[in-house]
Amino acid sequence: MTKKQKKTLLRILIAALLLAAVAVTVHFVPMPQWAKLLLFVLPYLAVGHPVLYDAAHNIVRGNVFDEKFLMTLATMGAFFVGEYPEATFVMLFFEVGELFESIAVGKSRRSVAALTELCADTARLVENGQTREVSPEEVAVGMHILVQPGERIPLDGIVTEGTASLDTAALTGESLPRSVSPDDAVLSGCICTDGVLTVRVTKPYEESTVARILELVENAGIHKAKSEKFITRFAKYYTPCVVAGALLLGIVPPLFSGSTGDWSVWSEWISRAMVFLVISCPCALVISVPLSFFGGIGGASAKGILVKGSDHLEHLSMCSTVVFDKTGTLTNGTFSVKDIRPCDGITQETLLRTAASAESRSNHPLAKAVCAAAATYETPETVHEQAGLGVTATIGGKTVAVGSRRLMEQNAISVTEENDAAAAVYVAQDGKYMGSIVLSDTVKPDAAQAIAALRKHGVRRICMLTGDREQAAAEVAAELGIDEVYASLLPEDKVRIACKLRDECKKGEKLAFVGDGINDAPVLTCADVGIAMGAFGSDAAIEAADVVLMNDRPTDIAAAMAVSVKTKRIVKQNIVFALGVKFAVLLLSAVGIAGMGIGIFADVGVCVLAVCNAMRTQYGRF
Repeated sequence: MTKKQKKTLLRILIAALLLAAVAVTVHFVPMPQWAKLLLFVLPYLAVGHPVLYDAAHNIVRGNVFDEKFLMTLATMGAFFVGEYPEATFVMLFFEVGELFESIAVGKSRRSVAALTELCADTARLVENGQTREVSPEEVAVGMHILVQPGERIPLDGIVTEGTASLDTAALTGESLPRSVSPDDAVLSGCICTDGVLTVRVTKPYEESTVARILELVENAGIHKAKSEKFITRFAKYYTPCVVAGALLLGIVPPLFSGSTGDWSVWSEWISRAMVFLVISCPCALVISVPLSFFGGIGGASAKGILVKGSDHLEHLSMCSTVVFDKTGTLTNGTFSVKDIRPCDGITQETLLRTAASAESRSNHPLAKAVCAAAATYETPETVHEQAGLGVTATIGGKTVAVGSRRLMEQNAISVTEENDAAAAVYVAQDGKYMGSIVLSDTVKPDAAQAIAALRKHGVRRICMLTGDREQAAAEVAAELGIDEVYASLLPEDKVRIACKLRDECKKGEKLAFVGDGINDAPVLTCADVGIAMGAFGSDAAIEAADVVLMNDRPTDIAAAMAVSVKTKRIVKQNIVFALGVKFAVLLLSAVGIAGMGIGIFADVGVCVLAVCNAMRTQYGRF
C-alpha cells in the first residue's frame, strides 16, 4: 500500500477500536444521552473527518450532491435520531470501501522511465578525421558520427563506412539482428552489436525515431477514455433525489395534517425523514462495487494476471478486437532449425554438422540455433567472423563459409536456389555450395489455444502487428489462424494501425493490444486495454500496460476476460439487490411501517450480504 493508504488503514483500525470501547462503556456504564453522544463522536470523527472535510470543500466549490455529502447527511441524521452506533458504523464502512477502491485502482499510469534507455547520451561526432563526444542535439543534418560495437545509435542516418549487425528489437521487436553496410539506412535506438559504422545524419534529434517514440508515449494517453466511478455517477442523481425526498417527507405531511402547531407531529415526521436518510445511505453500493472489482483483481493476480485498475478489468469483458505483437508475445523470440535443404549428394546431417562446426564460436542468435540443432560438430582451426555477413572457418584443412547470400556472393560462390525464408544461412565448402538451413522463431506452445479461447469469449477480430518481415509474420499467422497481419512496422505505424482498428470497433466495444517490447509501449498506452508480457517483457511495456501477464502465457488473456465477465456479473447482482431493497424499505419508512431497526438492516444488513457476494470474485473458479 501507499503511504496514504497505510494512514487510512491506521485511521480505520483506531476508529474501530474506539467504537468497540465506547460501545462496551455505554452498555455497562449508565450515563446521560449527551455523554453518549460525545463518546460516539470520538470514533466518528477519527474515521470520518476526511469525508466531512471533502463534503464541506465540495459544497464551497459548488459540487454539492456527491456521495460524501450524502454520507455526511445520512450519518448526521442518524445522530439526530439517537442512533449513534449506526452513524459511526456507516462512516466506518464507507471509509473501508474507499480504501478498497484506492488499493484496487492505484495509480493508472506511471512514467515510462525505461524508454529513456533508448536515448544515447552522447554522439561521436567526426570532424576533420577526429572524433569528439557531443550531445545528440548538437549534431546537425549532414554531419558524420561514429558508432562503435555495443553502442546505441544516437541519430537517424545513412551508413557511409563499415558493416555491422544491429539489434533492432527495441524499435521493431524483431529478434533477428539486421545487417547493414554502406548506403543502408539506420535508426536511432538500435544497438550496434559488432563492427564499426560511420553514419551520415539525415534527421535532427527532435525528428529522430527515438524522439518520436517518446512523444508517442507522452501523447498516447489522450486516446485513453477515463470512465467515471460508478458511485459518483450514481450519486449525481441519487443524492439530490433522496435529499429532496427526505425534506418533503419531513415538511409536507405536517403541513397537511391539520396539526401544524403540534410539535410532536413535526417531530414524528422529521424522525421519519432522518430514518429515510439513514436507509438511503448507499453503503452497500459504496463498498460492494469497488470490493467486487478489488476481488476480481485479487482473483486474477492469483493466476499471475496483474490488472492495474477496475476500469481496465471492466473493459476486458468488452473487447471484440484483440491485436497481438508477434515476437515475444505469440512467439518465444528464440530461433530453431525449421528445415535443412542440402544439395544433391550431401546429407542433412553432414550439412548441419558442417555449419555448426563453423558457427561454434559465434554468439549470433542464428549461429547458436544451428549449433543447438546439431548432434555433434568439430572445433575449427581458424574462424573469421564478418559483421552482418557470417563466418569463414577452417575445419580439417577445408574452408567453410556459413552466412548470408551476400557472403556467398562476396566469395564468388554460386547459390543454386532462391531461398525466400525469413531467416536462412547458406553453407559452402572450398568454394562449392552445399545447401541452406532455414530457421524460424518458435511459436509459444499455448498460442493456438489462446486464439481459440479468445474466439469462444466473443472476440471477433484477431490481428497481428509486427516489425518482423512479411514472410515470417505470414507463417505465424497461418499457423495460428490469425485474421489480419500487418508486417514491417515501426512504432508509429503500430500506433496508427491500432488506432484505426480501435475506431472500427462498434459502440460499447473495446480493443486490446498485447505486446512485450519497448517499441510496444506507445500502442499499449493508446489501446483501450494494454496487455504486456511481464516475465520477459520490457519495463517500458509493463509500465505502459493496463494488464500484465506475469507467466507470459497468451492463454492468460482469455483467463483475464473470464475474470472480468464474472466480476461484472457480480457487480450487476449487487446493484440490483442493493437498490431493490433500498427502494422497498425507503417506501416502507415513508409510510411509517419501517423503523430504524429495518432501516439498519436495509443499510448494514444489505451491505454485509453485498460484500459477501462481492468476495466471490476473489474466490472460486472463473
